[in-house]
Amino acid sequence: MTENLVELRRENGVATLTLNRPQRHNSLVPALLAALNATLDDLARLPPRLLVLTGAGRSFSTGGDVGAFADVPLVHRREYATGLVSGLHRAILALVDLPCPVIARVQGAVTGGSLGFVLAADLAAMARGAFIAPYYVDVGFAPDGGWTALLPDRIGPARAAEIQLLNRMVTAEEAFSLGLVQAVTDPGALDDQIAVWVQVLLGKHASSLAATKQLLWPPERRARLALGLERERLCFLSLIDTPETDAGMRHFLGRAA
Repeated sequence: MTENLVELRRENGVATLTLNRPQRHNSLVPALLAALNATLDDLARLPPRLLVLTGAGRSFSTGGDVGAFADVPLVHRREYATGLVSGLHRAILALVDLPCPVIARVQGAVTGGSLGFVLAADLAAMARGAFIAPYYVDVGFAPDGGWTALLPDRIGPARAAEIQLLNRMVTAEEAFSLGLVQAVTDPGALDDQIAVWVQVLLGKHASSLAATKQLLWPPERRARLALGLERERLCFLSLIDTPETDAGMRHFLGRAA
């Protein structure tokens, strides 16, 4: 049931949205993204004071479910990818468009397109031992989720290229030094850090927070992001049903060709 793939809790002006596919490290499938976007639509209609985004279980999210991709017959894979990547990019833009601050609570793995959720957040706290990694060049995918549309603006094109072309893991400590997250904590203290930010933000004027976010995301910046995400989508689709990508997925999964 898609309603179980994300969970939303509202309490005292704070909405907590949890990606809820822990048995698959909250990897992304179209049904999860459909549920996520429906929930974000509801939040846009009745915004909370702030939103905390997290994942159930050991990982924040490991991006698109490669196994689910490989299970789709090759002739239908582009259609499947269209729904998946479009849903991911719609969610990223929806997070940017929310008038309230968005906090990403990050534990475990953040791989593939799920990095876009962290990049779209206004604040992010990451547990020690968590990591970010692209994996695209090892699987045979083109980058999506803002790896080229958002990341270079945050850390510079050269560093963004190095991480992606070499498929290099970024530790929580490096993510902090790069400005990708604003706090690194011991795993057991992650919720304490989130609670501190929540209390601070609840003490601020909601209209001023919304105005600040609106000014940080003027129409021209948002339009550049949307255009960059669309470029990513088209490039992703151009590779997804090729024999090379099919072989790359199967090798990544340890499956016979």
